[in-house]
Amino acid sequence: MSQVDPSPSNFIRQIINDDLASGKHQSVQTRFPPEPNGYLHIGHAKSICLNFGIAEHYQGKCNLRFDDTNPEKENVEYVASIQQDVRWLGFEWSGDIRYSSDYFEQLYGYAVELIEKGLAYIDEQTPEQIREHRGTLTSPGTNSPYRDRPVAESLDLFARMRNGEFEEGVICLRAKIDMASSFMVMRDPVLYRVRFAHHHQTGDKWCIYPMYDFTHCISDALEGISHSLCTLEFQDNRRLYDWVLDNISIDCHPRQYEFSRLNLEYTMMSKRKLNQLVVEGHVEGWNDPRMPTISGLRRRGYTPAAIREFCLRIGVTKQDNTIEMGMLEACIREDLNENAPRAMAVLNPVRVVIENMPADHEETLQAPLHPNKPEMGTRALPFTREVFIDAADFREEANKKYKRLVLGKEVRLRNAYVIKAERIEKDADGNITTIFCTYDADTLGKSPADGRKVKGVIHWVSASHGVPAEVRLYDRLFNVPNPGAIESLEETLNPTSLQVLTGAIVEPSLCDAKPEHAYQFEREGYFCRDNQSEGMVFNLTVALRDSWGKEEGA
Repeated sequence: MSQVDPSPSNFIRQIINDDLASGKHQSVQTRFPPEPNGYLHIGHAKSICLNFGIAEHYQGKCNLRFDDTNPEKENVEYVASIQQDVRWLGFEWSGDIRYSSDYFEQLYGYAVELIEKGLAYIDEQTPEQIREHRGTLTSPGTNSPYRDRPVAESLDLFARMRNGEFEEGVICLRAKIDMASSFMVMRDPVLYRVRFAHHHQTGDKWCIYPMYDFTHCISDALEGISHSLCTLEFQDNRRLYDWVLDNISIDCHPRQYEFSRLNLEYTMMSKRKLNQLVVEGHVEGWNDPRMPTISGLRRRGYTPAAIREFCLRIGVTKQDNTIEMGMLEACIREDLNENAPRAMAVLNPVRVVIENMPADHEETLQAPLHPNKPEMGTRALPFTREVFIDAADFREEANKKYKRLVLGKEVRLRNAYVIKAERIEKDADGNITTIFCTYDADTLGKSPADGRKVKGVIHWVSASHGVPAEVRLYDRLFNVPNPGAIESLEETLNPTSLQVLTGAIVEPSLCDAKPEHAYQFEREGYFCRDNQSEGMVFNLTVALRDSWGKEEGA
């Protein structure tokens, strides 16, 4: 076992430390149990980092188990994407992948055991009647008229359910606990229901499927889980978790511990609503870079290290809170500032002609891949008589605070020469089409010889060597901090969450950019090549500076 930190970083580690010290457990066994009914999101990343991270810290094991008891909403695409996400984040599960469906036969046997003990019964009320008779938080429920039916009759009906003799919704198996319990989950919860649905793992073998609360605890026990970690919404369910395990003949009894789920500003964490975004075409798919899914963040240029760091910073507590988006962006910004190579890209190009340079002039300049890491090497920058600069970097007139190119004044081209704007040409609509400049040939890598000060530096790309590219600028997908609290999904969507620039020009070194590999486009932000596009398409990962603290439109 690894050396245990005497001052654990969260309450779960304290529990584990105490369990190991007391001999209650000799080793640590956790599990990550996603339901394969959608892609994983940033909230799941917190659970992944917790479960796999704890197993890693204590030199234990963590299982990947799919909670596949709802086949109508599940498919193998989601199974594959979840495996990919876990591995991309840097974790590996213990042994083979597990499925709750692996235990369907055992689960059925334990259900039979509960019936035989008089602790479960077949109910023939409709789902609507069951809900109606469940009661409220302030009033008890009403016993089902089938609650006291003979054990033998329930056993026969349960076997017939398995044989497919009943239609969906007309019959179910319920636990017999307490319809007056102050905990709604203990008011004779449904354990099995009829579903004639093809299952992605078991095919058409089963037409009855167990409910999550019955399945989860038994699966944990069968796998010898030592610490079953869930989010706070399952806190009341712990009573049912324990009740099931206390009343069946199984040797292992794991304990469930709850922690707060991740709530992130301007983000939706409901897989149902995320699926609605996909189905209704509000986004390109589950991996749209605006989505909070792990695959969406990956496509946008987020790194596993940045997401793991974010999960570390937000911590593990029982306190429900909402995390500012700026904290997530700070993690990726710090990672990329340290590790991303630099490049130049002109997003809204305007042509610059250096008139005192020969028309056929061409030279290759060298620029560092990272200003603070010479070991990363350099990149070649072709420099020619005509270059592109960003339209926002030129003004005909400007005050002294404007440090870019102004008509009649000088500016330095990054890693190149000092140029001076002499005159301009405009089209019929008054748009600037060309800026005519002169350059000081003696300013490559040094200040002007006569001592004049040139304060501004702008980026550029050679007109003849630059590569056309599409650049996608992403903003928050939702325009309210808590979109989940608003009934109408469409009302919360930000209409300017995606801006596509089709006329960008990038330096030729970016032809070698690999998908998902991030670059700092100097003076613009961090971008990565899109992993779903064949051509030169770059996605904005994050701006150079935090903009989340600013007012809307600032």
